[in-house]
Amino acid sequence: MGCCQCQGIECHFDQKKVNKKLQQYRQQGPVKTTRLLIEALKAEGVSGMTLLDIGGGIGVIQSELLEAGVAGATSVEAASAYVEAARVEAERRGYAARVIHYLGNFSELAGQIPPADIVTLDRVICCYDDMPGLVEQSAVRANKLYGLVYPRDTWWVKLGLALENFTHWLRREQFRVFAHPTKAVEALVQRHGLKPCFYQQVGSWQIVVYKRN
Repeated sequence: MGCCQCQGIECHFDQKKVNKKLQQYRQQGPVKTTRLLIEALKAEGVSGMTLLDIGGGIGVIQSELLEAGVAGATSVEAASAYVEAARVEAERRGYAARVIHYLGNFSELAGQIPPADIVTLDRVICCYDDMPGLVEQSAVRANKLYGLVYPRDTWWVKLGLALENFTHWLRREQFRVFAHPTKAVEALVQRHGLKPCFYQQVGSWQIVVYKRN
């Protein structure tokens, strides 16, 4: 992920947006796509496993899977407001001692982050310009399960993302979203010995869980 995109993420996901997401989560629980990803992972059995949550946001997946029996979690997030919110939420729920937080670009930090039984990227691929680097370095760290939520590969989703980027451009924002080909993502994941065990579409999103043979 380029330095401009990192700066864009930091500015786009500001304290106001993050506080709103945290409040919504506390009142309503995970959004539908995240909930489906969590349920699919839990169906495979997560007790005693470790989690690497890339682009962990306010820590929804971490909180829900720790509550389901995950032994410990590592969160990597590029927006400082998200990192602080995730720490606050982990402390509030009593999980602070079981979560390690990293602030920065996963592709640059990957060398110091160990593998985990479960690796998740919830609405993260669409925020990365370097999709191959992100998927390669994250998939190789998934010992058992690899969960993704990312945009569907359709013309109308691509048009929507292009319009969103035009809005960011008009506002002189550095943040951009990316429409990466589904087949390219799938090929990179499966090259690391991971096979799909769950798939569902919700609106413009696709939820996929891969399992290591």
